[in-house]
Amino acid sequence: FENQAKLEQNYPVDFIVEYIGQVRAWFYYVHAVNAALAEIGAFGEVGVQHKNAYSNVITTGVVAGNDGRKMSKSLGNFTDPNELMDKFSADSLRFLLLSSPLLNGEDFALHDKDVGDVARKLSMIWNMYDFFTMYAEVDGWEFNGELKDPLGELTNPLDIWIVSRLHQLVAEVERHMDTYNIPDALSPILPFLDDASNWYVRRSRRRFWRSSKGAAGAEDDGDKNDAYRTLHYVLVRLSYILAPFTPFLAEELYHNLTGDDESIHLKDWLPAGAVNEQVLADMSRTRELINNGLSLRMKQDEHQTSIKVRQPLQFAAYAGVKLAEYYEQIMAEELNVKEIRWIENLDEYLADYEVTEGTIKPENWIEISKQLTPELKREGLMREVIRHVQSARKKAGLQVDDRIMLQLTTNDEQLHQAIDEHAEVIAAETLAVFGEVHDNQSTVTVEGAELEIALAVVK
Repeated sequence: FENQAKLEQNYPVDFIVEYIGQVRAWFYYVHAVNAALAEIGAFGEVGVQHKNAYSNVITTGVVAGNDGRKMSKSLGNFTDPNELMDKFSADSLRFLLLSSPLLNGEDFALHDKDVGDVARKLSMIWNMYDFFTMYAEVDGWEFNGELKDPLGELTNPLDIWIVSRLHQLVAEVERHMDTYNIPDALSPILPFLDDASNWYVRRSRRRFWRSSKGAAGAEDDGDKNDAYRTLHYVLVRLSYILAPFTPFLAEELYHNLTGDDESIHLKDWLPAGAVNEQVLADMSRTRELINNGLSLRMKQDEHQTSIKVRQPLQFAAYAGVKLAEYYEQIMAEELNVKEIRWIENLDEYLADYEVTEGTIKPENWIEISKQLTPELKREGLMREVIRHVQSARKKAGLQVDDRIMLQLTTNDEQLHQAIDEHAEVIAAETLAVFGEVHDNQSTVTVEGAELEIALAVVK
């Protein structure tokens, strides 16, 4: 009672946490004693408004072993946590437990493979980091020391989209953390990592290629700088978001990207920035149409067969509100079609089809052509050739910006024609010039035809 000032500063406490068995024990006793003391005025003026000792409760369930029974040394139904952390990282185990039903007071069976799954998904962060640093070193891009929200200065919809998604994530994590809802705070993190790695970075790869290398599809320096600035901003902000949940990963990521010697855990939480709702909606619809189109490519029936995505097709058509050309271009590339057609009047377009009324929603409808011409077939062969050459480059231990001398040899007439017809594209995509080579030889099969590949670095 002699610490009245300290009590006033800290009463009631923000939260109390223990396993569910303490609801009837520690939680209850603290509450009961507090209520009694407040009632008799033991807390003075500060106790008048507060009959609870704590404002929030976090109750954890019981961790079960890999057989669903309570963990027991005698049963041997669990892996030593130290072994799990050595194998998959402490961050992965921590993330799994925090995102599990445990933090909602429910029981949870801990399986080694679940920790491994989390570790694999978190590794997407390091995949993005490795991608960023590899190209940043090639181009000499450096962080200027100021972490600034770039959204208002970005022009590429892809950059605007990922920064908006990031800010959306920050707001959602913050909203749930403010209510001490830890599992729901973690639930949007892994989907964001998938968006960032498998959509943003994958779609931006060509933007990072050095235009001086003459790579096909390389962007201008301004767009490339925006890509660097955007990806760096996203990764640094991820370190802030992840700090409470994966402290070791966040610390290393932050230090490596900023060079700041101060710990990320001594920084203030950064609030969410602005969100471009239109770009989010347009990109979401574009991806949904692409997913529907890819499903159609793989669909098999008595009339059609599934077709590899690397095989170009003539066109895809969609209905509903027309998307901007930028998003149609993404659709064309992802679906690997030569042309995107917009159907203004779907009912009129489908007049010759037998369609049950109400079964087609224009915003979700898409059609894809599966008719292969000889020209399209040869272009598909060319894509397979490029894939095999890129694989050969990797096996030879080449750097991403190494130029090569390339020799392709085949006795198959159609494959030979495809290589001759698309020699410029093959050369541009693989940073190659054609010539006689005897190094790094390998033989692969392209649609049943043998292809001999030989390549060497051009000094």
